[in-house]
Amino acid sequence: MKYKINLMIEKKESLLDQIIYFSLNYLRYIIVITQIVVIFVFYYKFKVDQEIIDLKEGVDQRKEIIQVSQPLLKEAEAVESKINQIKPILKEQNSLLSQFNYVLSIFPEPIFLIKLRLDKDNLFLDGYSEDASAIKQFYYQLKNDKKFKKASLNNIKRVGLKYEFNLVLSQYND
Repeated sequence: MKYKINLMIEKKESLLDQIIYFSLNYLRYIIVITQIVVIFVFYYKFKVDQEIIDLKEGVDQRKEIIQVSQPLLKEAEAVESKINQIKPILKEQNSLLSQFNYVLSIFPEPIFLIKLRLDKDNLFLDGYSEDASAIKQFYYQLKNDKKFKKASLNNIKRVGLKYEFNLVLSQYND
């Protein structure tokens, strides 16, 4: 058996001694850890500041792009408006061209055209022929094809050896 006898009395450390012991042994680790945390916080702050600056620059660039593109957008709107104004005119022009092409495609050879007038709804033909049956055949073909809602043959008169006529065609159907 062994006995351990300590003849020295343990000295009770005062509060000041405990604080000094703690500060010499552990406080340095706390300070180092605190400094590392502060360094990370500064790094994070600089990173966030840089992101904010980048975002502000991006917003400024987008504002400049918008300002530069405003005249282009206004010009595009003006062009679109003009196109919308042109569409009905082109439609009407195509309808008149279609009427004209149709009439000329079935126009008989013995008939001679003196005058042709086109307006929005009507096509006026003034002509003559030496053969009355050619005029009659042309008129019936226009009626039978039903490309025009109304076809009226007016003022057929004989002048010498030829027959003069006025033909009015209304409301073309495509």
